[in-house]
Amino acid sequence: MLNFTFYSPTYFVFGKDTECQSGEYVRKFGGSRVLIHYGGGSVVRSGLLARVEQSLTDAGVTFVELGGVMPNPRSGLVYEGIELCKREKVDFVLAVGGGSVIDSAKAIALGSCYDGDFWDFYEDRTRTASATALPVGVVLTIAAAGSEGSSDSVITKEEGMLKRATGGDCLRPKFSILNPALTQTLPPYQTASGATDIMAHVFERYFTNTTHVETTDRLCEAVLMAMIHEVPKVIADPNDYEARANIMWAGMVAHNDICGVGREQDWNSHWLEHEISAVNDCAHGAGLAVVMPAWMEYVVDHDVMRFAQVATRVWGCSMDYADPRATAMAGIEAFRNFLRSIGMPTTMAELGAKEEDIPYFVKTLGLNGGETGGFVHLKDADAEAIYRLACK
Repeated sequence: MLNFTFYSPTYFVFGKDTECQSGEYVRKFGGSRVLIHYGGGSVVRSGLLARVEQSLTDAGVTFVELGGVMPNPRSGLVYEGIELCKREKVDFVLAVGGGSVIDSAKAIALGSCYDGDFWDFYEDRTRTASATALPVGVVLTIAAAGSEGSSDSVITKEEGMLKRATGGDCLRPKFSILNPALTQTLPPYQTASGATDIMAHVFERYFTNTTHVETTDRLCEAVLMAMIHEVPKVIADPNDYEARANIMWAGMVAHNDICGVGREQDWNSHWLEHEISAVNDCAHGAGLAVVMPAWMEYVVDHDVMRFAQVATRVWGCSMDYADPRATAMAGIEAFRNFLRSIGMPTTMAELGAKEEDIPYFVKTLGLNGGETGGFVHLKDADAEAIYRLACK
C-alpha cells in the first residue's frame, strides 16, 4: 500500500424530505447570498426548486438563480454564472441537480474567485490545488457522478468541444443533501447511466499496479456487488426507495476516494469516454458502458489475475486455474451482459458515434505522442485500438 492523505470533510444529510433543510445548512456554512444553480424544468415541475427556495427564505438567506445546465455541462453557462456571482456579490453556490449541475456549480465557484479565465484550471488541473473558490452546497437529484462528495469537476469547452476535468479540495461541497426519493422519477435509462458511472468510478480504482491493498479491494468489490444487487430492483420498480437509497450512498462512496486511497489509479476509461460524449452529447454513463469493457479487453493481459479476481469475487465466475485468462474474459463478458440487462449500450453505434470519428477522438484526447493512465499507460495507437474494439 502507498502512503496517502485522505480529506473528505463534506457534511452529508441523508433521507426523505431533507431538501427542506437547505437554508439551515447554507447558514451553517456561512452563506447569506446564494446562487441556486440547476438544470432543466424537472426541478421546477416537481416542486423541488420551490421547496429549496422556501427553505432559504425561512432561513433568511437571499438568492439569485441560474438554470439551464445541460448534460456534459458547457463553458458558456459557467461564464454566465461567474459574471452573475460577481455582479450580485454571491457568497455561496447551491447546486440543485445531478453531476452536471454540481460540476458547473463548482466551476462557477472557482471562477468567481479568480481574475483570469476559469478554463485555466481545466487546462492545468494542478493549479486548482492552491486555488480558492466560493463554498458549494448540493441538493442531489441523481445517483451517478459522485460529485456531491468529491473534489472533481468536468466541463466541456464549447470552442473545440473539449471536455476536461479539474480537482482540488476547495471544490469539495460543504454539505450535500441526499434524498433518495428525489431519484424515483428518473427514467430507467438515466438511472442505468448513473449506475454505470458509479461502477466505473470503482473500476478506475480497482485496476491498479499497487500490491497489498486488500482492504480497498474488498471495499471496491462490496460496492460493485451492491450495485449488481440493487440496480435491477430499481429498473423493475422505480419507486423502490430502499434500493434507491443504497445506490445513492454507493455513488458517494464510489467517488469520495475512500475506495482508492493508498493505491495507484487508472482513469483511462474516463478520459477515453470524455471525447465521445463531448462530440456526441451522450450520457457519460452510457459512454462508459461502451468504452470500459473494450478497455478491459485491451489491457487484460497486463494483469490477468486481477481481472480473474474480480471475475470470481464479484461476478461469481468459476476460477479456471489452468487458464486464468479464460476466467478474466468471462468476468468482462459478465460485466457487459449486466450492462445490457439494465438497458445500456455496449457499442459505439448504439451511442450514435461513428467509426470515422475515431481519429478525431484520438486527436482531442491530447496525448500528442505522450501517455495517459495509471494501470496501463496508453499512447495514441492504444487509444485508437480501444475505440475500434468499442465499435464491435
